[in-house]
Amino acid sequence: MTGTGHASMRIDTAAGSILCDPWVNPAYFASWFPFPDNSQLDWEHLGDVDYLYVSHLHRDHFDAAHLKRFVSKKATVLLPEYPTSQLEDELRALGFTKFFKTVSDEVHELDGGLKVMIQALISPTDGPIGDSSLWVEHDGVRVLNQNDARPTDLIRFTELGHVHAHMLQFSGAIWYPMVYELPQAAKTAFGKQKRERQYDRTWRYIDDLKASHVFPIAGPPCFLDDELWQFNDIHGDEGNIFPDQSDFIREYAKVGGTNGVVLLPGSVSTLTADSCETTHPVADVDEFFARKEEHLKAYQERQRVVIEREKASWSHPEIDVLAGMKARIEPLLEESVRMAQGVGGPVRFDLTDPAGELVESILVDFPNKEVRIAADEKVRYRFRTERRLIEHLLHIDEGDWVNSLFLSCRFSAARIGQYNEFVYSFFKCLSEERLQYAEGWYESQRPDAEDITVGGWSFQRRCPHLKADLTRFGIVEGDQLTCQLHGWKWNLATGRCLTSVGHEIRSEKAGQPEQAPAA
Repeated sequence: MTGTGHASMRIDTAAGSILCDPWVNPAYFASWFPFPDNSQLDWEHLGDVDYLYVSHLHRDHFDAAHLKRFVSKKATVLLPEYPTSQLEDELRALGFTKFFKTVSDEVHELDGGLKVMIQALISPTDGPIGDSSLWVEHDGVRVLNQNDARPTDLIRFTELGHVHAHMLQFSGAIWYPMVYELPQAAKTAFGKQKRERQYDRTWRYIDDLKASHVFPIAGPPCFLDDELWQFNDIHGDEGNIFPDQSDFIREYAKVGGTNGVVLLPGSVSTLTADSCETTHPVADVDEFFARKEEHLKAYQERQRVVIEREKASWSHPEIDVLAGMKARIEPLLEESVRMAQGVGGPVRFDLTDPAGELVESILVDFPNKEVRIAADEKVRYRFRTERRLIEHLLHIDEGDWVNSLFLSCRFSAARIGQYNEFVYSFFKCLSEERLQYAEGWYESQRPDAEDITVGGWSFQRRCPHLKADLTRFGIVEGDQLTCQLHGWKWNLATGRCLTSVGHEIRSEKAGQPEQAPAA
């Protein structure tokens, strides 16, 4: 296994080679870069593979320019079983013609005895409508590349035999809480909670699988633009959500972990059923991370011209943003039932010039199904960003504003009340295909009939958020339930979700007799 940066790796076996999620070019409006720098690797060689696996369409996993230039079009794409065809369509547009369409959770045997299984996650909140994990077996050695997928459990993988190498995400990949207009003390407190939850989730997955060796991957990105430099974890901020691999090794040791392996770009791990031997492109990995700020500053200088070139491409003053948003969003508002009801109020976009001065405020009115100039209405959410970023999204006909604008962190946000999942789900689904899928998925969700009893309360076994098994992830303290998979909370006395609008839980005090219906 050769480390190729972030969530990317090349897996070589006697039966063939698989390149996973190669990402080199900046993503999300030139905000995210892979760290360490992987641009100097021999990509001509690394891209000459038998198989390509792209886990999902997040642009730190799907690097279109790199895939087009460096990955052999003779490679067979191992395709996850997603409900929409977008991943396949985009890969075909890049010149790939050979696809092996997998069935989720089903083991497939390829040439030479190479076995693969891809588990596809397909809720509207999984990646940009879909995320996946790759399991590989050859000659009795098994690898699970979980990357940043978050299955409710890893039971399907444990059924297939002991895993020798487990690659998984441990660091942040979101804009919360940094972009929210909150006092710095609150941001730090929320960030610290999120950082701890990230690690807690990682420990749970590691304990589930009990692999011989654990590889922290899929993060963190680094931020090389001066405007975003503060997001790098080099400032001693305990609320930073982007810890790196060296921090993972330290934290893992605190919970008894001794089998962690770091892959830098160019590191090579030779794995057998009994051992894992790793060589690195640097003499001392610990010293490398101790000099992280120095490496980042040099990396920033190398990429400065790239960032400036990208910024110069964003402005499209010929575009009427209000008219463009009306044309893109209003037809989808008309068709949206579940998500529009879930948002339940207007959302405002405050658009600024590059100097930060407000130039236009546009309201997306979910109840009235229209886009218009904002007046002084109260809004559920408010996003403030540069007008030229919205111009660019309209210019390129981007159908997913969450995994483009929001992940860029080039905005600020404010909201009234709790987090609302439906706001972000809707702006992820700005196409007919995505909207119809998401609406159908939400409509199909029904409380399941099985109840469990924990801590003196009876409640449904499956989390109302993403169906996690609460016998494993549920923690009850007093009358409050926390699902540790994503940190969502409920008041069991009322069934009300304390984390987000909607998503009520069916619950009652254990042993409480069922009330007779009213006369």
